[in-house]
Amino acid sequence: MSSLTLDAEALYRELLAGMRPLMTRYARPPLLVGVASGGVWLAQRLQADLGLSGQPGVLSSSMHRDDFSQRGLASGGTTQLPFDVNAADLIVVDDVLYTGRTIRAVLNELFDYGRPASVKLVVLVDRGGRELPVQPDLAVARVSLPASQSLELARDDAGQFSFKVQDK
Repeated sequence: MSSLTLDAEALYRELLAGMRPLMTRYARPPLLVGVASGGVWLAQRLQADLGLSGQPGVLSSSMHRDDFSQRGLASGGTTQLPFDVNAADLIVVDDVLYTGRTIRAVLNELFDYGRPASVKLVVLVDRGGRELPVQPDLAVARVSLPASQSLELARDDAGQFSFKVQDK
């Protein structure tokens, strides 16, 4: 285990503050779409805290992963988009950005549903290590971890966020 300590709740408050000016760049509020699972938790809480109506969408990376043969459908959830993505301004929300492969997969999944007017990416933590040219429009924290460790958002029964750092 690592000695890295991140206050996920404090980072969430910074994400919320950073989202407010991002939301005002559009004629109508953009639609939030969370990446399963940590991104979905963040999108749901942002939806409520920003006073947006409706529910955020959910994007699964399962069907478009380049490691599908090894991972299968294990942890991807299912895509649920309760709105038309065509010509919509979307903000994709994820907990941790690492190689960029999950974001590539969810963008492929998203475009299976239509063609948005624009897509922005916001993340709580950018841990570097990119293998694909994917950059967030908003990242609250940047950390470095060895490739042998994973970082993921956790949520307790009360809805409070924390991070888990684990050896792979």
